[in-house]
Amino acid sequence: MKTIFDKETREELMRRINALSLKSTAQWGKMNVYQMIKHCTTWNDWVLGNGRQQYKQDFLGKVFGKMVLKSIVKNEKPLGKNSPAGIFTIKEISGDGELQKKVWLEQIAAYGSFSNPDFIHDFFGKMKTEEIGIFVYKHMDHHLRQFNA
Repeated sequence: MKTIFDKETREELMRRINALSLKSTAQWGKMNVYQMIKHCTTWNDWVLGNGRQQYKQDFLGKVFGKMVLKSIVKNEKPLGKNSPAGIFTIKEISGDGELQKKVWLEQIAAYGSFSNPDFIHDFFGKMKTEEIGIFVYKHMDHHLRQFNA
């Protein structure tokens, strides 16, 4: 199972991010390429603990979160298309995409020394480090596939 905590997997993601064109169009979803990159950098800041996040699981997550998480991390199946971005929806439609790509690459590298014991996913709740690693990879892969990278 691929995990963000594996060096070769991080290198694969970094190659794919570097290959991503700022002129790419989405194969699905409503985001443009800039919004997707910004979504991923904002989301990674949340997981990595960069900033002043408040970690709290929502009610539906308390009911269904663990069951859904187990179904996601149990196999190699990629995340499905058109999942809602939730609190990480990016409204701005343009910005410095090259700068955001650089930030994204730095974040991927930072997973090599991941340490955020306070992380609680808003839907899945408290996650084991192994689950975080698999889910982060699948989330990054999902968006790179969305833009053919």
